Amino acid sequence: MTAALAPATVLDAADWRARRAAHERRMDAWLAPHLARRRVGGRHPVEDFLFTYYSHRPAQLRRWHPGAGVTLRDAEPGEFGRDYRADAAGVTLDTDRVRERRAESLSWIRDLLAATASRPAHLGCFGMHEWAMVYRQTQEEVRHNAWPLRLTPERTAEVVRERGVRCSHFDAYRFFTAPARPLNLLTPTRETQHALEQPGCLHANMDLYKWSYKLSPLVPSELVADCFELAREIRTLDMRASPYDLAALGHPPVRVETAEGRAEYATAQRGFAERAAGLRGRLLAAIDRL
Repeated sequence: MTAALAPATVLDAADWRARRAAHERRMDAWLAPHLARRRVGGRHPVEDFLFTYYSHRPAQLRRWHPGAGVTLRDAEPGEFGRDYRADAAGVTLDTDRVRERRAESLSWIRDLLAATASRPAHLGCFGMHEWAMVYRQTQEEVRHNAWPLRLTPERTAEVVRERGVRCSHFDAYRFFTAPARPLNLLTPTRETQHALEQPGCLHANMDLYKWSYKLSPLVPSELVADCFELAREIRTLDMRASPYDLAALGHPPVRVETAEGRAEYATAQRGFAERAAGLRGRLLAAIDRL
């Protein structure tokens, strides 16, 4: 992984062009299948999620930015966008301009990241948020109705009631079915997001991708790509542990309705939390340098 660059870094043309090409190759491996499906109207419940749920478009994700405090020799501002300017040394991001425009969101994101990092990770949800999104729905009513449920709607509802729901993430909770919401231990809202998000939550860690691209171009594209990569892996676990049967897509289920499945889920969740902690720290450090 590439760390955020220190202020006053100067990159020769060969260096920054190599970094840009490496970023584009890395992105193309993930973007090409999605774009191919999109051209023919195909949909993939795992692989397409990050492009439909989040607002960052494929072309934006592919575009390379060096981050704040980096000067690129032998470059043209037009290659990188409206927030870049040329000086005697080369092309650099107009950090003050971007920071002024984003001041409120920078503060909001930093406070959320810091609050989340300050809490212990809770690993006992076992993915029941996805089950609460189909609670007491028929196969035709569920969001990904092109794919079968592993259990009957009646048994799915029983699992939700047996396990309970312990979701602290507002953007997951808002997709719960109406009958499932009273079963949750919490009632997350946008206003309580800073008070409730915790570093074991799959969705909070997946959202590091969102916060990274909202910080772009102030952070290097390699950091955005690292957050995207983690979000892809988290989404895979999220759907493998869901009520959907996606084995035909090469995603065998994590059967969280069993003790063995819950242990498997918690182990993976712990690993994601550890990786997310490093990325969260890098995002916080990038903001603080600004």
